[in-house]
Amino acid sequence: MALTGAGISTDSGIPDYRGPTSVRATPMQYGEFVGSRSAQQRYWARSYLGWRRIGTASPNAGHHALVELEQHGLLGIITQNVDGLHAAAGSRAVIDLHGEIAAVICLDCGHRSARSAVQHRLGLLNPGLRAEPILQHAELRPDGDAVTDDWHSFVLADCLVCGGRLKPDVVFFGESVPKPRVQECYGLVDQADVLVVVGSSLTVMSGLRFVRHQWKAQRPVVIINRGRTRGDELATVKVDAGCAETLTHVVQTLQGPA
Repeated sequence: MALTGAGISTDSGIPDYRGPTSVRATPMQYGEFVGSRSAQQRYWARSYLGWRRIGTASPNAGHHALVELEQHGLLGIITQNVDGLHAAAGSRAVIDLHGEIAAVICLDCGHRSARSAVQHRLGLLNPGLRAEPILQHAELRPDGDAVTDDWHSFVLADCLVCGGRLKPDVVFFGESVPKPRVQECYGLVDQADVLVVVGSSLTVMSGLRFVRHQWKAQRPVVIINRGRTRGDELATVKVDAGCAETLTHVVQTLQGPA
């Protein structure tokens, strides 16, 4: 099994949270979002701009290498990313641990809709933002949250079914991953001989718990990540290198001479 983090998507133009080019930031907490209309304005104004990069990103060589590895025994992918690039690359067995930024859910009635449709509505409601430039790397975060201070007059799009509050269908900081999803991940990890961590610092328990589970079961853990991770002491093998280059090399090795 592979457990992937933001580091695998940096070559697609999506920054990571804690890499050398990342910007220090305090993500919005779930309680803050649900409890304040102004917090929702701030989040959606920033996310509206950030979607212009997230929504147009393409899979990179690392994503495609994991597709190739399915032919060599990769059971599937648990991804902490919300960008949908694994599925776009063609990976078949993917669990989006933290949800999908391409979907929006109503907090009041549960109706789920496409982010592209909500993005279009937000553009119509906020015509002054439609001419904004595409954000640069340092202005964007991997969950699509962009840097902007001009959010006080941002007009929100409410649910078309009940008029309720809309939220990207992703797990915010301070919010729990649904238990059935977590149990599905544990089940897949238990089927695997090796757990390979790709591009994650494992700073949050959401992903680290699977590494600890694998280690306690005395099964190998491989970590591919630039820089230290919270799981280094549990790793059987640690590769301090880029995700795309390392995974591509693995695929080439498995395929053998041309």
